[in-house]
Amino acid sequence: MEVEFNFRLEHSRIFGPILRPVARVFFINNNIEYPEHVYVDSGADISLIPKSIGDIIGFVIEKTDKITEIKGVGERAVPIIIKKIKLKIGDKVFDIRIAWALIEEVPLLLGRTDIFDLFDICFKKNKKTIFKN
Repeated sequence: MEVEFNFRLEHSRIFGPILRPVARVFFINNNIEYPEHVYVDSGADISLIPKSIGDIIGFVIEKTDKITEIKGVGERAVPIIIKKIKLKIGDKVFDIRIAWALIEEVPLLLGRTDIFDLFDICFKKNKKTIFKN
């Protein structure tokens, strides 16, 4: 399987127009697929979603959930709960651990844990991201 995603043109307050690597993925919970565009982030240890996306997917805070914190570069700590969910990229479906942020002010990130060891991921000349397995 090989699937390609075009970089998305966005605006940076520092650099102006900039191309960013995104992928269209599907979070799967209770056999329902939730499509999302996520940033493909080779610097992120784990995939990350904001509170509202977790709510839509059907995540709930359980008594057994452990709230912990993560940090990005120079950013404040973000409270998260690690959850498990099925993810689909192209036609491949697999289980991942994901950091569900308990705040909204985070981007949707596709990080390395449980994903980067399943695919060869190539960023092609600031234009395409290719997942191959």
